[in-house]
Amino acid sequence: MNTGSQGGPPGPFSGGSRYNAYGTYLKEKFGCRVSKVAVDAGFTCPNRDGSLGFGGCTYCNNDAFRPSTARRLDPVPLQVEAGIRYLRRRFRAEKFIVYFQPFSNTYAPLERLIPLYEAALQHPDVVGIAVGTRPDCVDEGKIAWFEALARDRFVALEYGLESIHDQTLIRIRRGHDYQSWKEAVGWTRGRGIHIGAHLILGFPWESRQEMLAMADAVSGTGLDFLKVHHLHIVRGTELARQYRDEPFPLLEYEEYLDIAVEFLERLNPEIRVERLFGLAPAELLIGPLWGRSKAEIQRDLEGRLAARRTWQGRIFIASRRGNAVP
Repeated sequence: MNTGSQGGPPGPFSGGSRYNAYGTYLKEKFGCRVSKVAVDAGFTCPNRDGSLGFGGCTYCNNDAFRPSTARRLDPVPLQVEAGIRYLRRRFRAEKFIVYFQPFSNTYAPLERLIPLYEAALQHPDVVGIAVGTRPDCVDEGKIAWFEALARDRFVALEYGLESIHDQTLIRIRRGHDYQSWKEAVGWTRGRGIHIGAHLILGFPWESRQEMLAMADAVSGTGLDFLKVHHLHIVRGTELARQYRDEPFPLLEYEEYLDIAVEFLERLNPEIRVERLFGLAPAELLIGPLWGRSKAEIQRDLEGRLAARRTWQGRIFIASRRGNAVP
C-alpha cells in the first residue's frame, strides 16, 4: 500500500502503512500469506442456553458472518479442509489459522474442548488456532492448556467485549461487565497466548467521545490485536426488532470514516488491527446501507488517514510524552 501519493509521506508501519495491520504481522511471522479458516464446533453461549439468559446479545445473528464452509453438522477436520480449499483458490493463502468463531468456543469442559482443538491442528498447513469466546467462559485450567499449546503452535484467544461502558453491555445483553473482561485479559497476559478483543462503534446511545474513549481504555490492557466494526442491524436479532419498532440513528459512511481515523490515532500503535469495519450479507443487512464494497471501504479509510497525514497511535504517543497534539 502506497499512501504517500494520497497525501503526505508514508506511515510508520510495514510497507508504509498508517496502521499496524494484523495480516501484515502474520505474513512477516510465517513468511507467507496466512488466512483464518472459520469453523463451527457446535457451541452455544451462557446468555443463550439459560445460564444467564436466552436469545443472546441483541445484535447477534451468527449467520451474518459465518462462511458457508463452516457447517455445524460437519466434523471440524472436514470444515478445515473445505475452508482451506476455498482460501487457497480465492486468496492464494499458504498457511492457515483455524478460527473457532460462532458463539463461545470455550464454553464446555476442557475434556470436550481438547479433542476439538487438536482435530483442527491435524492439517499440515495449519499453524495454529484462534478461539473466540467470552471473558466469563475461561478459567485457569483452560488458560493453562492454551499456554502449554502456545509453546509449539500459534494460539490466540479473542475475548468479545463490544464496549467498555457497562450500561451498553447491559443494554445489549452481554451478561458480563467491563471488569470481568479486564480480569480475563489479565489472567491470559504474559503466557505466550495472543490476546484479541472485539469492539463495536456506533451504539446510538454512546457519544462520539465515549466511542473514542474505548481506544484509550484498551490501549493499556496488553492486547495483541483488535477487531473494530461499526454497528449494523441484521435480521433475526432483538436489535432489529427494536430498530423496527423505534428507529434510531446509525452511523453515516463519512461519519464512520472520521470516527475510525480518530479511534486509530488514539490506539496504542503496538496493538495490531485485524479489522476496522464489519460486513453482513445483503439479504440479512437492514442498515446502515452504505453501498460500498470491502475494497472501497478499505481504500477510503486509508485515504482518509493519508489526507490527514495521520496514523495509528499519533495522539497516543503524543499524550504519553506530554506533548501537545499537532
